[in-house]
Amino acid sequence: MTHRPPKSPEAFAVPRPAARLPAVLTVALSLLAGACQGSSTSASPPSDKTAGPGAAAPASAAPAAAYKVGMVLVGPYNDKGWNQAHYDGIRSVLAKMPDVGFEYVDKVNPSDRPNVKGSQVADDLISRGARFVVYNSDDYKDDALETARKHPEVTVIHVSGDYAWKEGKNHKPQPNLGNFMGRIEAAQHIAGCAAALGTETGKIGVVGPLVNDETRRLVTAAYLGARYCWEKYQKKKPEDLTFKVTWIGFWFNIPGVTLDPTKVADDFIGGGFDVLMTGLDTPEAALQAKKASGAGKKVKYVHYDHKAGCDLAPEICLGVAYYNWAPLYRDTIEKARAGKYASEFVWQGPDFRDLNGDSSVVGFGPGAALGEAQAPLGAFVIELANGLDLFKGPLKFQDGTEFLKDGEAATPQQIWYLPQLVRGITGPSK
Repeated sequence: MTHRPPKSPEAFAVPRPAARLPAVLTVALSLLAGACQGSSTSASPPSDKTAGPGAAAPASAAPAAAYKVGMVLVGPYNDKGWNQAHYDGIRSVLAKMPDVGFEYVDKVNPSDRPNVKGSQVADDLISRGARFVVYNSDDYKDDALETARKHPEVTVIHVSGDYAWKEGKNHKPQPNLGNFMGRIEAAQHIAGCAAALGTETGKIGVVGPLVNDETRRLVTAAYLGARYCWEKYQKKKPEDLTFKVTWIGFWFNIPGVTLDPTKVADDFIGGGFDVLMTGLDTPEAALQAKKASGAGKKVKYVHYDHKAGCDLAPEICLGVAYYNWAPLYRDTIEKARAGKYASEFVWQGPDFRDLNGDSSVVGFGPGAALGEAQAPLGAFVIELANGLDLFKGPLKFQDGTEFLKDGEAATPQQIWYLPQLVRGITGPSK
């Protein structure tokens, strides 16, 4: 995957009629503008209806259409996080395809629907005409493969999985099964940098979901960005930075099963952590930071997943690393309905020419709490755009074993299948 960095930072600058701003700040504003300026919009969901015999899962009603898309969501479609980003992304694409129908089923997880498998929901969607089915969570990898094998005439897309990756560890050839994922590690670098620029105590807390390769690499990416900016822009020693993750056990709270993310966030705040980050599908970190701030505590947050994350508490938001799923959905749906889709693994990163534009699959929107720190954050973004690689040695894993030798850059496989957190992060790797 190629980022196509600009030849010079000036390629990002936006001409302004007012007095000329300092060069770095001008570039930063043009790079980072817009993502946290207001809520994203999407069409209101259609009324739910029962998803057929046996499934007992509601799906949105859709008119008859020549081609139909079905979506299986692990959490609520309006969670202000991962699931809403997918829902908003695909709805924005389908709004321009009036001849394509759409149905979705959300909250397909062991807590909300303990007796319903993702493959059962997909079977029901297909029985009602779906010819393109999306599974939006890593937890659905086996459901997606089962559906693809059972329904070879249906295009099945599994988001975040790797069965279609020929160079991956788990390749399972299946012509109608594909994977795509946003390469959000770069945006997580920026998120970590924002956290490091925003902390006054040097203590950053991450409310993490379950532990797997994906979450390890995203937390590590955030830490690497935080450490770099802590040293370069804050002029602080790396040993004076505390970066801790607490895993709750799933993508969102399941009472009696996971740790309570509200309590995890509160514990961080009570322990002197003044910046909260999150990897959850849901906004507890932002909400508890807002509550603490209202009680007079100095605390800020960095959101994840959904572009409008700063809307939860604008005055204390340092920014949001988010996914823009529309380009990937548009490409795959157009290929599939034209009969031209072939199994592929797509791991697409930011378009640094327009980081928060419509074509960039991942982005980062600055929050109001950055204040003057937006200038060094913009400078850091330019460094990334021009080739700065933070997954580069020397790096060690938490247990002290070598991850990358001095000057060695990680391969895509080493990043995707990250087996441990790196040294410097507090919190378990498994």
